Amino acid sequence: MIDHGRTDPRAGADALVGAFAPGRVNLIGEHTDYTGGLALPLAIDLGTTVVGRSTNEPTVVLRSADEPDEACVPLDIDDPVGVTPSWARYVAGIVHELTPARGFRGEVTTTVPIGRGLSSSAALELAVALALGFDGPSTALAELAQRGEHLASGVPCGLMDQLASASGIDGHALLMDFTDGSVEPVRVPDGVAIVVVHSGERRTLVGSAYADRRASCEAAARAVGPLREASLAAVATIADPVVRRRARHVVTENERVRRVVDALRSGDIEAVGTLMVESHESLRVDFEVSTTALDALVDRLVATPGVHGARLTGAGFGGCAVALTEPGALDEGWTVRPSAGARRFAVG
Repeated sequence: MIDHGRTDPRAGADALVGAFAPGRVNLIGEHTDYTGGLALPLAIDLGTTVVGRSTNEPTVVLRSADEPDEACVPLDIDDPVGVTPSWARYVAGIVHELTPARGFRGEVTTTVPIGRGLSSSAALELAVALALGFDGPSTALAELAQRGEHLASGVPCGLMDQLASASGIDGHALLMDFTDGSVEPVRVPDGVAIVVVHSGERRTLVGSAYADRRASCEAAARAVGPLREASLAAVATIADPVVRRRARHVVTENERVRRVVDALRSGDIEAVGTLMVESHESLRVDFEVSTTALDALVDRLVATPGVHGARLTGAGFGGCAVALTEPGALDEGWTVRPSAGARRFAVG
């Protein structure tokens, strides 16, 4: 786990503080976190920074270079959903969960593309929590941010986004097991590039069918037991065809995560690419979270020379695809690097 450090007591309560949290891209393992499954995300070298200082006011006030209106959240916030503007709800969720003793005033900047499925909300949540004084291990930071997002958005998201941002390790993807809570680094081989390309559709989970997908997985688990342990033979006995397809995706996706980890460790990049394409097809057919634009983008990327494989990344319903390529194979999107996780830093 990362040691997020403590604020220097010699600096004084109103000393300028800074915090950074990265976005994330998921190589494989989609819609598996909330079923106790496996995923292989990585923190990326695009992130959100909060710089500011404590105040004696009973509010947290943040201005963002990307938003016209500031977030002004009272320390005793009770209902983050009612906060405006909408981006301030994520700040409010953190304030509600962290309950800081003092106010704060600061600035937010980000290099994470907003609404593209690269966890811009998780990066904001973690950076705010660290700037406001959170002190604890990565898992606790991620869980606090997850609770804050549940309050802010009403979406019952899993823990992957927040845990990837909190636990990132330079040069490594992160094999996450959401049954036992373990995070195991998996080195990304040299000589490959990870490229994220936007589909042209802004992604939002608020108002999406995300909650419906989670409910289907819960129904499947009631029928056959935990999906992490279920066999395809057991899944085939599920009477409801929609629930059966959702469960089939989760069971096969967990197996694909295991196979991708083995392929990365052996340097079999072609096998990784093939499994990424299979993952996208499962998300398209069985989980039904892809879109026409995402499908067309993945098809185009896979047909490009030097691209080993591609798939949608994130929950779907728009957003981005991730491609594993030879360096320089694509001249579009964002080429990202596996990077370190959320942290405070010295200012000045």
